[in-house]
Amino acid sequence: MAVVEAGTVSRAADILRISQPAASKLIQDLEADTGLQLFERDSGRLVPTGRGMRLYEEVERIFGGVHQLARAVEAIRREEHGQLVIGTMPALSGPFITRVLKLFRARHPDVFVSVEARSSQFLTEAVLLRRLDVVMVISGLEHPSVVGEALKSPPAVAILPKGHRLCEKKELTPPDFADEPFIAFGPTSMMRRKVDAIFDAYGLRPKIVIEATTAPNVAEFVAAGLGVTIGDPLSMEIVTDRVVIRRFVPEIAFEYEIVRPVRARNSSLVADFVAAAHAAALGTTIAP
Repeated sequence: MAVVEAGTVSRAADILRISQPAASKLIQDLEADTGLQLFERDSGRLVPTGRGMRLYEEVERIFGGVHQLARAVEAIRREEHGQLVIGTMPALSGPFITRVLKLFRARHPDVFVSVEARSSQFLTEAVLLRRLDVVMVISGLEHPSVVGEALKSPPAVAILPKGHRLCEKKELTPPDFADEPFIAFGPTSMMRRKVDAIFDAYGLRPKIVIEATTAPNVAEFVAAGLGVTIGDPLSMEIVTDRVVIRRFVPEIAFEYEIVRPVRARNSSLVADFVAAAHAAALGTTIAP
């Protein structure tokens, strides 16, 4: 394998950490043992014959199996310490999930954790199939094989660019946003529907200049000074140090949900992860 892949006996010898004469002797011994001419000499180089390449392919397959075995051993070692496969919607996949994992790994430093950031629909289907141990999604899933509990996010807040005129106020209401360029979530999002309902109750409509489907985009647009928005703190933490946060009234409650199988594997690890998620939600870094 070394000679075929390296191209020369000298380079193969370097890979194997042996001398070139020793490598040449090994090739000669292999040809004698197999009774096959594995290489042809061409201008001082060894060129694999057709038989040589067939043997190389078989050896490569065997080495592939050995590597697969090594991966299996590593997976078994991980299982001894435990492993957790979690899913989170993109809105929570930034600073929030990082804080959750810091809390979780403080208790379980040896546990292997895998994180998937996907849509709520994908995650709920994956947890039903028991491909994921626990997921954090925007809406609950009613099914006898899973259990869900609310991950309480602090109330929605007004998020302003630094230096904005509304920063002078400690508390903001829908009339304060009249004629202000507004960065809105996509029309089908839960936050957009909640914000629209509050403004409708005041007989107002926000002056939407940009719509975005993801919380990180909305947050970044506000931080860049393109407008103001109203959002839930957990999904806005990506811009904590680059925006100004003010209390918004009337209060808009916003809840995510943690969903897990009724009989979850690694149930104790799942329970500790859920506890870490609740603690992280209470300690959000973005607050009035």
